Amino acid sequence: MSKLFKFMKPYAGSVLTILCVLMIQAYCELSLPTYTSNIVNIGIQQSGIDENIPNTIMEEDLEKLLLFVPSDEHKTVQGAYEEGEFDEYHYTGDVKGTILRLREDILSKEEKLEKLTDILTKPMMLVSGFDSESDMTKQMEEQMKAQEGMSKMGEMSIYDFFSMMPKEQREQTVQEIIEKLDDMPDSILEQAGTAYVRQAYDHLGIDTDKISSAYIWSTGAKMLALAALGMSASIMAGLMASRVGAGIGRGLRRDVFRKVVSFSNAEFDKFSTASLITRSTNDIQQVQLLSVMVLRMVLYSPILAAGGVWRVFHTNVDMSWIIALGVVLILLVVGTLFIVVMPKFKIVQNQVDRLNLVSREILTGISVIRAFSTEKYEEQRFDVANRDLTKINLFVNRAMTFMMPVMMLIMNGISVLIIWVGGHGVNDGSMQVGDMMAFIQYTMQIIMSFLMICMISVMLPRAAVSAERVDEVLRSKALINDPKHPVKPERPRGEVVFNHVSFRYPGAEENVLSDISFTAKPGQTTAFIGSTGSGKSTLVNLIPRFYDVTEGCISIDGTDIRNMKQHDLREMLGYVPQKGVLFSGTIATNILYGNSGGREEDMKEAAEISQAADFIKEKRKGYDSTISQGGSNVSGGQKQRLSIARAIAKHPEVYIFDDSFSALDYKTDVTLRNALKKKTAESTVLIVAQRISTILHADQIIVLDDGKIAGKGTHKELLKTCDAYYQIAASQLSEKELAEDMKEVV
Repeated sequence: MSKLFKFMKPYAGSVLTILCVLMIQAYCELSLPTYTSNIVNIGIQQSGIDENIPNTIMEEDLEKLLLFVPSDEHKTVQGAYEEGEFDEYHYTGDVKGTILRLREDILSKEEKLEKLTDILTKPMMLVSGFDSESDMTKQMEEQMKAQEGMSKMGEMSIYDFFSMMPKEQREQTVQEIIEKLDDMPDSILEQAGTAYVRQAYDHLGIDTDKISSAYIWSTGAKMLALAALGMSASIMAGLMASRVGAGIGRGLRRDVFRKVVSFSNAEFDKFSTASLITRSTNDIQQVQLLSVMVLRMVLYSPILAAGGVWRVFHTNVDMSWIIALGVVLILLVVGTLFIVVMPKFKIVQNQVDRLNLVSREILTGISVIRAFSTEKYEEQRFDVANRDLTKINLFVNRAMTFMMPVMMLIMNGISVLIIWVGGHGVNDGSMQVGDMMAFIQYTMQIIMSFLMICMISVMLPRAAVSAERVDEVLRSKALINDPKHPVKPERPRGEVVFNHVSFRYPGAEENVLSDISFTAKPGQTTAFIGSTGSGKSTLVNLIPRFYDVTEGCISIDGTDIRNMKQHDLREMLGYVPQKGVLFSGTIATNILYGNSGGREEDMKEAAEISQAADFIKEKRKGYDSTISQGGSNVSGGQKQRLSIARAIAKHPEVYIFDDSFSALDYKTDVTLRNALKKKTAESTVLIVAQRISTILHADQIIVLDDGKIAGKGTHKELLKTCDAYYQIAASQLSEKELAEDMKEVV
């Protein structure tokens, strides 16, 4: 995760905005269960009445309540009400009697209202019970009358009975009754109090059905508004998360590409091409996907879970242990999956690398495969890599598939457990139906939050591996860097000097080149020849700093190339590699690739010198003819000539031809070198060659043998002084040619 947060750092402002939007979404979702509970508890069961004590009451009803209120609290109750109608509800009938309403200062002060509620809650329950004329209250009335010896007064109401009792006796009786109510759950007392308020409003002629409908409609409208707001927040968060994820992916691809372009050959030896392609595509895609999931779900889940827990502890339901049980079960399942699946994710990415490597090799070498009829073998090799990747992916996906049914089983089991425990609570009067419904929804939200986190956690290992692989490329330090204080030759001429240069590849134990010293001057051609593996290509690759020398130094015009910017150094060079490389585009764009501001005359001159003009003219679109990817629609010789033309069109001070004439026939080779000699009359030319005929007329030939200089001089001088050169010449020239050259030497 640390790598992911590192990649997100440039988008800190957007992440903070997404967090705020997610908090709004969570608030909306967490508010809906409360409104659902209110619709059931208040809108349906309590007829929309949300008061704990009546805001408006008949004087006659208040007097009944006072019969069951301790005498020292009478003044408090009576002082809380005053004459007058309460305008909150509409009256539908003719009311006979005095109407009392709560004073404004009581309604506005929560402390006073709570104190009044505490006083009236149990008296309201008693009055409500006596008015309901249930079997239990009738039995209580008979017992009380029998105790006082007034059982024959059957027509007398319980209120008449209490009003006739002496004050002290009534106080004692009421106290005994109230003490019996102390063991009752608060929810029953609240429900009884609400029933009394509804009864008091009925006596006033208030249409409680209308109150119920109005409450349900208004609460439903609030729920719709919250749902719309939550949906808008969800859409906005998703859109912003997608933009941030896309930005992270784009930035990583850009940074990885820039890093790879800056790599020297040593870094390319460390990271294979197939691996770099996988890291630039599949790995970055994994990081991008996880970024969106983190911003959309990982940030949201803790907010929703914390809000759900807070809401649960503020309900009247004591079933928190069920939530803890569900969370523990989910963590056990995910923990088991982590132990089993996590080690496999790194293997998956390595298998993707391997499959890409095999695919690339097969597609690149398809002509060789067909020539040697090894299609079956390559198919089997690809099938092995494909099967290995499929096998590991199937294992991971099956493990993930196993997780979802188990999670659903846990969620449904928790729901059944809540209903079972909650049903007993509703039956015992300790819980309301709406509270149980809200608790179920909160529990599902909490469990779903943990489930989302766990699902992301299962995805995290693979994305973490991908992030590490991408970061490994970005963290890799290039072995070849520009100096802090670069030097640039004021008047570049192109004189190249090797001064006791030795080189070994990174990690190798022996030098590839040892103690190489020579000077290549402008206007001269310096050629390198030797057996395969003697270090010819390695030597010329040191000049553009594809590698840096191990010992000694290389200088151009007296300046050590390590003290020059790589860009400035390579601007002086016209490099033609062994294998001609063309880019998709046109012939014109390929020739002017190193000189984008070049003129058409430069392009045509380069084509003429490289002997490419003839086959270009034969094409229907000429220089605008399309070059396919990798130059697959031109021959090897044509590709090589266009590569040479690209170097000529750049007008460099130093030309480097790394065995660049091998695909040309002798006639074209001779014609090209004669034309090139005129063009490079003031430039330094370095040629790596396998054929003696290519370098016969070079001003200086350097013979390499096992990484060391075996001879140095002209063709004729080397025939006499260098046995290694003589052996090469004897293998390529006819006896007559060799004899004539030897005569001239003598």
